[in-house]
Amino acid sequence: MLTTRYVTGSPSWFDLGTPDMDAAAAFYTGVFGWTFQPGGPEVGGYGTFQAGGKTVAGGMAAAPGQGEPAWKVYFQTSDIEATARSVEQAGGSVTAPPIDVMELGRSAFFRDPAGVGFAAWQPQRMNGMEAAGDPGTLGWVELYTPDVTAATGFYHAVFGWETSEVPFPGGTYTTVNPATAGPDSMFGGMVPLDNDAVDAEAGAYWMPYIEVDDADATAARARELGGTVRMAPMDVAGVGRLGRIADPFGARIAFVTSSAAS
Repeated sequence: MLTTRYVTGSPSWFDLGTPDMDAAAAFYTGVFGWTFQPGGPEVGGYGTFQAGGKTVAGGMAAAPGQGEPAWKVYFQTSDIEATARSVEQAGGSVTAPPIDVMELGRSAFFRDPAGVGFAAWQPQRMNGMEAAGDPGTLGWVELYTPDVTAATGFYHAVFGWETSEVPFPGGTYTTVNPATAGPDSMFGGMVPLDNDAVDAEAGAYWMPYIEVDDADATAARARELGGTVRMAPMDVAGVGRLGRIADPFGARIAFVTSSAAS
């Protein structure tokens, strides 16, 4: 699972784009127990979610035409210009070139060859999430892609990721980890889009997983607050109990009560 020992290529941040930030913040506060700190005009209204007093995610209202409501995952880099060049050389595209985010760091936005959006973050004053892997925080990320082999090649070229094949019910699961930290630092996985019985019709995408104390209670709260339970909680051997929801605006996110935490 994730930690805040950030190294190049590891997830360091994730944030939400939504048409109604106030309503979305109320939903996630109810579902995950987060609090939301709205941002001022100096940051374009960009706010942050906290869990246990630590900043764990961001969010802001997206104007019409800026894409569907969604969560975006950021991966750490020490040289964001070099990352942008690597994305293009590996067959991806730069959708927003590197920019300074005040004195906090530098960000850029990309699409991989399958069209999946993701971002990179070069830290300065802000490293990223202040907590990870604990209840209420990001614990895992997962890529659903039409071609796992092509995806592993692309992200290896961009971030130097290494992959491992892990036995899994029904086959194997491709895990990913930063090259500089070894397999024990795995933070996510890749799944063939054809194997996604829940969201395959929406195309390839990155899915963040939030660690929770009680997967069933999380699904129930999401439903009560106007969200959609896209995959009811289910047990996965060696992993825990996990499920998926969409918020009232359609942004998708997953949750897991890990075996170690249950």
